[in-house]
Amino acid sequence: MPPQPSSHIPDEDRQVIRISPLALIACIFLLFCISFPVLGWPAAFSWMLLIPFLVGAWVLRVRTTVTPNGLELRHAFSSTSISWDQIKGFRFPKRGWARADLLDGTEVSLPTVTFGRLPQLAAASGGRVTDPYAAAREATRRKAREEDATAAAKTETTDQESDTD
Repeated sequence: MPPQPSSHIPDEDRQVIRISPLALIACIFLLFCISFPVLGWPAAFSWMLLIPFLVGAWVLRVRTTVTPNGLELRHAFSSTSISWDQIKGFRFPKRGWARADLLDGTEVSLPTVTFGRLPQLAAASGGRVTDPYAAAREATRRKAREEDATAAAKTETTDQESDTD
């Protein structure tokens, strides 16, 4: 009998793609840098102390969650859920985040999803999104197997020739 699912074990069908929490270190560094003008002229620059906290809140909030039912997008001030039936395809611009082309002709930005995150998106999509890296990995494995088979055949031929000598 398989074990019962637990609340502390992540659901494997659900992938959360977000900005690394290490980005909060940059927020701390930004707070340090902003402290100099604030300490120099508090009346004029004290409002700048909000900037690192706003950036930190943005880092913690923005994400794309991929589920078997669709995508859950969280931007800075809004959230959107898109089912797989609404998505026509994906576009990966040279700069910025991926975009989902919807059947109604609109385009939605997928926060934090880049071409490098495509395997993660493909794994959670249940086969709806293909992984371009998978074909390359399979070709590499196939080539390695062929090379191993060729090397084994050469070794076997060499062993047979040495036995006959």
